[in-house]
Amino acid sequence: MSRLDPGLLVVADEVARALAAHRPVVALESTLITHGLPYPQNLEVARAAERAIRDVGATPATVAIQDGRIHVGLDDAALEALATAPAGSVAKAARPTLAAALFAGGWAATTVSATMIAAHAAGIAVFATGGIGGVHRGAIGGPRPTLDISSDLEELARTPVVVVCAGPKAVLDVGMTLEYLETHGVPVAAIGTTELPGFVARRSGHRAPSTVADAAAAAALVRAHLALGLESGVLLCTPVPDEDALPDDEAHDAIEQALREADEAGIAGPAVTPWLLARLALLTAGASVRANVSLIVNDARVAAEIATELAGR
Repeated sequence: MSRLDPGLLVVADEVARALAAHRPVVALESTLITHGLPYPQNLEVARAAERAIRDVGATPATVAIQDGRIHVGLDDAALEALATAPAGSVAKAARPTLAAALFAGGWAATTVSATMIAAHAAGIAVFATGGIGGVHRGAIGGPRPTLDISSDLEELARTPVVVVCAGPKAVLDVGMTLEYLETHGVPVAAIGTTELPGFVARRSGHRAPSTVADAAAAAALVRAHLALGLESGVLLCTPVPDEDALPDDEAHDAIEQALREADEAGIAGPAVTPWLLARLALLTAGASVRANVSLIVNDARVAAEIATELAGR
């Protein structure tokens, strides 16, 4: 059970009623709104993700921090407030910065790790996001290892929440990310494919550690894992819809070019991923953004299907 002080948690009435009735609920992060896409696209995608969850019969619970408390479930006015906040005015809260975000007051958006913490504390078993963070290229090995590894991976190792995504973000070292998750005992399964999805592309070039056929099979895997009491999460990866995916070779070439340019420009630390994703959007003439939007909504839908199976509905 979570040790989070219940006084720090505000669960929306709709979400609380669904949980009390054992109906399916899916958590959503808020950094996709504040740091992922420009307005009004960010608000449109947030609403579309929530709508995709409702269409399956589940309840969405977008998570964010406001005035020193973690809110699980936001109304439309809160979504709009986050989407229209001035650039740089909303902090990103992950496990290492969660206390600082609560202390600072105002709004803060939750990343994967902070959203997992909040979801677990509220009793939500399933969380949908676009792509997880992971091991950055050059983080391990090489002449100057940076040890730049996302707290998303540590959270998956310690918090028993199901995370549904389209794979690790494509700008990461995907192979090393898989190794890190295996070392930390996190089951990783691809849904409907033997290859790990490649975020904005359907394939990453890495074989998935395991494969499940559909949402029902994914839920069965989750039940088996949770029954073991291992206290780690489960990572389920579903490919971006085919009609919106970048061709594998186009995605690979654009990513490699963006990585070279980031290195030449001296981009480092937390600035790397947003810089690379923005550059990827330019290099693909917006195709990577269209794929990102599509996969966010698709992940939400698949997560709702899994949550519905887990709820026995």
